Amino acid sequence: MSRRHAREAALLTLFQREFDHDRPPIVAAGDLASDAVDGLTEKDLAYANRLVQGTCSVQPEIDAAIECMAKEWKLHRMAPVDRNLIRMAYYEMCYQEERIDPPIAINEAVELAKKYGSDDAGRYVNGILAALQKSMG
Repeated sequence: MSRRHAREAALLTLFQREFDHDRPPIVAAGDLASDAVDGLTEKDLAYANRLVQGTCSVQPEIDAAIECMAKEWKLHRMAPVDRNLIRMAYYEMCYQEERIDPPIAINEAVELAKKYGSDDAGRYVNGILAALQKSMG
């Protein structure tokens, strides 16, 4: 299993669900990302689906934490890619049953931000997630 592929599929799913109001609130990652992510396996999809469902299930709590750390930017003003990467990484660090070490979750989010976000997305995502990590305690 490649968690990087799974994270990429989950990101694409979380991103797409913000714009497709006709879909159910929680969408299976395979419905949207299976053709977009090269090398995606069934195990990757299973992890991606857990990430999407988990992130969506605690999104209000995650969004509240992000709003506290991102004082300069309101959540709705963040780029959708950045917003969803931060949500997903924070979910992995704080809420997922098998928690991911913060440096790993942050690094993975930054790499995806560089691939899918603006030129400054990696730095921005890193800054918000580092602040969230510090607040964890």
